Amino acid sequence: MIKAENLIRKFGSSIAVNDISFEVKEGENLILLGTSGCGKTTTLRMINRLIEPDSGTVFIDGIDVRTRQPEELRRGIGYVLQSHGLFPHYTVAENIAIVPQLLKWNKADTRKRAEELFHKLNLDPALAGQYPAALSGGQQQRVGLARSLMVNPPVLLMDEPFGALDNLTRISIRKEFKALDELVKKTVIMVTHDVQEAFEMGDRICLMDKGEIKQIGTPEELLFHPASDFVADFFKEQRLQLELKSVLVAELLPGYSDRNITVWERMEQLLHEGHSGENRLNNESVPDNSVDIEGLMSAFSAYKKG
Repeated sequence: MIKAENLIRKFGSSIAVNDISFEVKEGENLILLGTSGCGKTTTLRMINRLIEPDSGTVFIDGIDVRTRQPEELRRGIGYVLQSHGLFPHYTVAENIAIVPQLLKWNKADTRKRAEELFHKLNLDPALAGQYPAALSGGQQQRVGLARSLMVNPPVLLMDEPFGALDNLTRISIRKEFKALDELVKKTVIMVTHDVQEAFEMGDRICLMDKGEIKQIGTPEELLFHPASDFVADFFKEQRLQLELKSVLVAELLPGYSDRNITVWERMEQLLHEGHSGENRLNNESVPDNSVDIEGLMSAFSAYKKG
């Protein structure tokens, strides 16, 4: 779906992105992770030609993005900013209708699509006539996401989309984002410096430093099979929590019924329920209530030992 080949970008004598290459499959969510100044936002902006590379090529669906006019290219790519990017003198309805107007949608179709996204993103329809300044940070970010999704683009680029929100709002919106059916078939590249966010949101993670890619892989691959000391050290302070969030209970207990729940999520459920279970482990049929926290941790330790 998206392929970057040998991208290089310099700002004066400083190399922001140094000969990087990667691919993102259709429907995949790739996270560009790293500290400030590592080149992740520059990389993201080269995909939709907000920044042109000094050398190298970006392909979307096999087509070199340089063969398309930037404005045309961007209309087919959703783009979400940290600061939501809403125009302050436009109402919410006017903000989210910008791209449909450029594509000459009729007003009825635009209104229908806006109503659909308001419902999916838990936005009160009464906000349509409000200006961005009257909205909370969480509402502004939801409107920004709605605007990026209005024409149902196949590609969505997100630059620190939750970074300006407080912790509770950020966690809430991340959960809504993950559950949004609009994103099931979209190819997403998201920039963040938040390690927990990267592990929660990404199918794969591209860890960057000083303009270079240090490792690309699933959360489990980066944790359990780091390519270098840099990669291992990057996650050191949060390693146990990240490991618990990246390993599925079904990987520890093959007969477990819920194939998508992580060890961390199941532990949270047990703590919330105040349920201890029977601490019974086996490799056949494993009732969901048959393993307590101690049993999970025991199985997890055995899993790590191989």
